[in-house]
Amino acid sequence: MLRVFKSYSHVDEDLRKELDKHLSVLRRQGTISTWDDRRIGPGEELHGEISAHLESADIILLLVSADFLASDYCYDVEMERAMERHKQGSARVIPVILRPCDWQKAPFGNLKACPNDGEPVVNHTTLDEGFLQVAQAVRQVAAMKSTNSTLPDPDGSIEPNSATAVSSSPRSSNLKIKRRFSDHDRHAFETKAFEFIRQYFENSLQALQTENTGLQTNLRRVDNVSFEARAYDDGREVSRCGIWLGGFGGMDGIHFSYDGVSNRNSCNESMSVVDDGYTLFLKPIGMAQIGQIGQLQNSNLSLQESAEYFWSIFIQRLR
Repeated sequence: MLRVFKSYSHVDEDLRKELDKHLSVLRRQGTISTWDDRRIGPGEELHGEISAHLESADIILLLVSADFLASDYCYDVEMERAMERHKQGSARVIPVILRPCDWQKAPFGNLKACPNDGEPVVNHTTLDEGFLQVAQAVRQVAAMKSTNSTLPDPDGSIEPNSATAVSSSPRSSNLKIKRRFSDHDRHAFETKAFEFIRQYFENSLQALQTENTGLQTNLRRVDNVSFEARAYDDGREVSRCGIWLGGFGGMDGIHFSYDGVSNRNSCNESMSVVDDGYTLFLKPIGMAQIGQIGQLQNSNLSLQESAEYFWSIFIQRLR
C-alpha cells in the first residue's frame, strides 16, 4: 500500500475534501493510504507528525493555489522537502493545480501537473471532472510503483491518461506557443463557461440558504441555455437574476439581467469570449457596478472568476 501525503493551504480545505472523495476507491482497494494534517490528534506535536508522514510518503500531492504559494510553511518546509525527496527518487511529487496562480516558475514547475496541461481544477466544468484526472494520475503512479522497486526517474513527467511513463530527459518548461482559436473553440468554451456558472450558482444558492437563517433560495432552469436565480428574506424576494447563453443585441456571450430571462432585449451585464493568444477567457463589458471586485470588469476572467463576478452582482442586492 502506497502512502500519499497531501500538502495544502487550509484556505483550500473544501477542495482538499473533494479530492479525498475521488481517492476513496484507491483507498478501498488497498492501493493507497492518505494523510494530511487534519489527521493529527489532540496533544500530538504538529511539526513532528507532519515531518514523519512527509518523510515516509511514497507520493506527495502539492495542492497548489495562490494561498499555497504564499504559505511559508507549505512552500519553504513541505514543498522544499518534497522536492528533495523527489530528486532523490524516494518519493513522487505530483503538483495538483487547484486554482489559477503563477506556479510554472516554482521549483516544481518542470513537473507534469494535474489536471491535464495544468488546467486548474476550478476551471473545469465541474470539480469532479478535474479531480477525476488527479485520481487517474495517482492510480498510474501507484501502478508503476507496484512493478518497480524504486519510483521512475524523479524529473520525469506523468501524463494522467498515459499507460506508460514519459521520458525523463531534461527539457524546458517554456513550451507554450500562440495559436489561433476557431469559432468552434470559442463556442465550445462559451458553452462550458455557461454550464460552470449555472453549477456555481446552484451550489452557492444552497450554501447561502444553509448559512443564513430566514433566507430561502431557488434556481430554475428555464431551458438548456438559460436559468433564473432568486433569493427570499422571510418569503420576500430580495434578489433575482436571469443568466442566458446566446444572442443579445447581435452579440454572442453570456448575459445577466435582474429582470430574469423572459425579456432578453436588455441586460445589466454581459461577458464575451476573448483570448490572449494562449488561453480563452471571458471578459465583462463593464456595465455592472459591483463594488469591491469592480477591478475584474477590465480583466480576462477564468471560469471561476466569471462565475464569482456574476454571483457578486446578484448577491449585492442582499447586502
